[in-house]
Amino acid sequence: MKSFSFAPISSPTSKILILGTMPGTKSLELNQYYGHNQNNFWKFMFQILGEEFFKDYEIRKNLLIKNNIALWDVLQFCERVGSLDSAIKNEIANDFENFLETHTQIEAILFNGQKAAAFFKKYVHLTKEYKTFTLPSTSPANASKAFQDKFNEWSIIKTLL
Repeated sequence: MKSFSFAPISSPTSKILILGTMPGTKSLELNQYYGHNQNNFWKFMFQILGEEFFKDYEIRKNLLIKNNIALWDVLQFCERVGSLDSAIKNEIANDFENFLETHTQIEAILFNGQKAAAFFKKYVHLTKEYKTFTLPSTSPANASKAFQDKFNEWSIIKTLL
């Protein structure tokens, strides 16, 4: 199945860029980043940013913008059956050169999982220094770590705002 990523959620004041690999099947179906109910991404963001949790996607996007956080995926295209990153083939990376040139306030890049970091390292060559952090995947497929352990690592965001 051919999959295409979404446009980034960002603003010119974004200081943190969070990168996933590629939207999963449920996210593509809903046309929303991290649309699977069992994915912890949005739960983490609301809790870390001290806000009441909402399922409304516009509120979720505004939460990131309000806190100077950009959200995107490393890949703009891939072929994949299902939602597992390990099934990705024939991938093409997003255009980070232009994105980072127009988002000059970004200081830190956080990867949602090992695969996002690996694809970024494979395809993107940075010309500026950024703080980078590879965090545990928020996907329900990443069951090797407990919710609280993942949350504790994701809480690094507080120190970067």
